[in-house]
Amino acid sequence: MESYTYLLVLALILLSTKLLGLATEKIHMPQVVGALVAGVILGPSGIGILESSDFLVKTAEIGVIMLMFTAGIDTDMTELKNAGLKSTIIAVFGVFVPLILCGSLYFAFFLKEFTTVNLLKAAFVGSVFSATSVSITVETLTEMGKMQTTTGTVLLSAALIDDILGIVVLSVLTGISSGTSNPLIVLLKIVLFFIFTLIVGWLVRILFKKISEHHCHSRRIAVWALAFCFLMSYCAEAIFGVADITGAFFAGLILCNIAKGRQFVAKKFTVTAYMIFTPVFFASVGMKTDLTTMNSDILIFALLLIVAAVLSKIIGCGLGSKVCKLTNHQALVVGIGMVARSEVALMVAQKGINAGMIDPAILPAIVLSVIASALLTPVLLKLAISKGPELA
Repeated sequence: MESYTYLLVLALILLSTKLLGLATEKIHMPQVVGALVAGVILGPSGIGILESSDFLVKTAEIGVIMLMFTAGIDTDMTELKNAGLKSTIIAVFGVFVPLILCGSLYFAFFLKEFTTVNLLKAAFVGSVFSATSVSITVETLTEMGKMQTTTGTVLLSAALIDDILGIVVLSVLTGISSGTSNPLIVLLKIVLFFIFTLIVGWLVRILFKKISEHHCHSRRIAVWALAFCFLMSYCAEAIFGVADITGAFFAGLILCNIAKGRQFVAKKFTVTAYMIFTPVFFASVGMKTDLTTMNSDILIFALLLIVAAVLSKIIGCGLGSKVCKLTNHQALVVGIGMVARSEVALMVAQKGINAGMIDPAILPAIVLSVIASALLTPVLLKLAISKGPELA
């Protein structure tokens, strides 16, 4: 007799993630926190009624891919082009200081022996904390009437570049960890992927612009965009050896300049992703966060990782801001504004676990750090802005 348990599993995940997501939103916390908590409660750390299955793994992977495509298509290319050297410098510091600091902490705490594999594992953990979730910062700055300041604009632009650099770093690490013995072949495949993306992007943008002129609100354009997203994900992973979410992100980036069809496609993707696939992804991360296995070492590491995750962005982006001749107060605000991590950090962590580069045992520490950074950002940002001079 065929089992229909997967339908019950889906129903439980959708109901619990939505209810707890709304509950966390009521107390001014990101809905992703509620979705993660739902997974923890339903998984082995809680009542234990859910366990991982091939169906959930594949559904969660589709959720990650769609989430990254949405991040790409929501990118404001005009803002990105106007970001200039200042935001780029801040973003570079904001990516590599967390990568080095958080990676070094993991290396010193668990690995200790200098080998190529250990350094790669440390780099993967560091890359989890390279990405920024600027939505919390934008909400806080808007609430305080500071979003339209020079500091707010620089911060938002740096966050956009930060995400792209983070994806590039992930692509390199994924390629190196794929098992190819010759690093030159790995780098060549990554370069070829970006050349492939440029050529395909040019052709697809022309095609989609023509389609959107006549069918910008047709469901067909959304279906074609979804097919393109999946094709780019497949090519990235299967042909070039970089992460499938990299292909999805650049697929979205390619289509973000389609004036007439962009908003329609983004809306359809958001609805489809958050109806089923994305809640399954966040719940599955929560399910894998087995708090019952946490020992004193993992707990101490989690506390140190929270400190490292917060300080690395403040120091990194603050240093970048000072290089760009921003005031001390502006540098502090930009640094704090880049502290929050969310979906991208969890996706990179999942990719690291799948690649065998991140030990699943430290996932609770990573999840706690992501949640803590999201909660601390608005508090620290309001404090820094209110206690300092008028923000320029």
